[in-house]
Amino acid sequence: MIVAALGSQLNDGVSSIALRDILGGMGLSHDPGTWFLNLYLSGSCLGIAIAAWWAVTLTFRRFVFYALGLVTVTTLLIPFAPNLPMLYGLRFLQGFGGGAIIPMMMSVALRVLPPEARLYGLIPYALTATVFPNLAAPVAALWTDLVGWHFVFYQIIPIAALSAVLLWYGMPHDDTQLERLKKIDWRGMLLAAIATFSLTTLILQGDRLDWWNSPLICMLALVAAISTPLLLINEWFHEVPLFRIQLLARRNLAYGGLTLFCFIIINTSSSTLPFAYLQRVQAFRPEQLCELTALIAGLQLIFLPIVAWLLDFEWVDARVLNFLGFACILTACIGDSQLTGVWDATQFLLWQVLQALGDALVIMPLLMMATNSIEPKEGPYGSALFNTPRGIAQALGSWLLEYMLRWRGALHSSRLADQTGLDRFQPMISTAHAGFGTHGGLVKSTGSLAATLTAQTQVLVLSDTFLVVAGIVVFLMITLLFLPERSYPPRIALASD
Repeated sequence: MIVAALGSQLNDGVSSIALRDILGGMGLSHDPGTWFLNLYLSGSCLGIAIAAWWAVTLTFRRFVFYALGLVTVTTLLIPFAPNLPMLYGLRFLQGFGGGAIIPMMMSVALRVLPPEARLYGLIPYALTATVFPNLAAPVAALWTDLVGWHFVFYQIIPIAALSAVLLWYGMPHDDTQLERLKKIDWRGMLLAAIATFSLTTLILQGDRLDWWNSPLICMLALVAAISTPLLLINEWFHEVPLFRIQLLARRNLAYGGLTLFCFIIINTSSSTLPFAYLQRVQAFRPEQLCELTALIAGLQLIFLPIVAWLLDFEWVDARVLNFLGFACILTACIGDSQLTGVWDATQFLLWQVLQALGDALVIMPLLMMATNSIEPKEGPYGSALFNTPRGIAQALGSWLLEYMLRWRGALHSSRLADQTGLDRFQPMISTAHAGFGTHGGLVKSTGSLAATLTAQTQVLVLSDTFLVVAGIVVFLMITLLFLPERSYPPRIALASD
């Protein structure tokens, strides 16, 4: 399950980073590319929501093989899609299979790991949220710049083969529970499909389609506003639901779900924003980012086990480690917000290391507090409830950057243009009209100045975005003071139960 889940996340991250190369190789423009990302996230959200129900019904072994097979086949077929409808359908199914694998790893871990090993067994799940957003960048650079964009999809072959062999020998043989089909939550599955597609599409396509000036966006907003409450009501009363909303009455699980949702958004500050700056302002190619991204990913392999080891001491309060982690991330965001147009990768290094430490101090205590609230028989329900918002959070993280570029970018660009027009454009124009310059020289100077203004606008927007992320961190720090309860290591908490 670890290999399958990590492979699925790597597949997602690499294809997102290499999106421009993939679109260029397939002869697609920007607008179809937005749906390429959109449909994957929509399928992933649906897969996460319904995976646990079908895994219990068909057995974990069978369902994981189905999901792994679906991911592998669709991934290999995507480069050869003959038309856009076929491409979109394959992409949606790829996301569905990949999303279905993620909650299965947590469910299996809760089922098979003894209390003494649970903390360390949850490290791979933490890797999917912390390491792979950084590890995906050097892998994407390897395929797109040194080998070929097709290998973004071919990389699934060895990973899927290894995972299939391990699953064949390691996954328990359970009996199917086909009697559950008589009580199938078909309304919940239908509403989950409608709600997740509406929400992800609304978030990801809103800026491009000009929000409420688009009939499609207005319709999606109405559909999401109706289907989401209906889904929650259905799950509350259904006899065999996709997830048990009643579990949110447990404060630590509610805190875990809320914080994971926000953490996925916050994590854009470590995996997206610095690299967006280096690519847009300093014109870095992905291979030039490898050293920084590989270092951050490697540090997580050190930090996560250390934090898990600390949490295994009875006197260590997970809430205190969580607070320290938020403090590290907050400091990193404030430090990153001081960026200027002359920064390169070395200026980000200190803050990214601090961010990596903060990520480990947040995600591991968070997982321990949440999973300690779930009994083994409740694992599938708790896993689905805990993971379903994850896909929506990924969409919100992407939207946040686009929104800041549009909103704050327009503001900064207008102010810079106004100021520069008074200081520099007018003298150049006057000189040209007086005969002391040429229109060609004016155009050249104006073009160079426009490029400078564009770069400075990007710097100011990214600086503002870091501060917005810092505000989300402050909100979570306040929530931490009131919502979660003290939780002890699994070997103590579960033994007492």
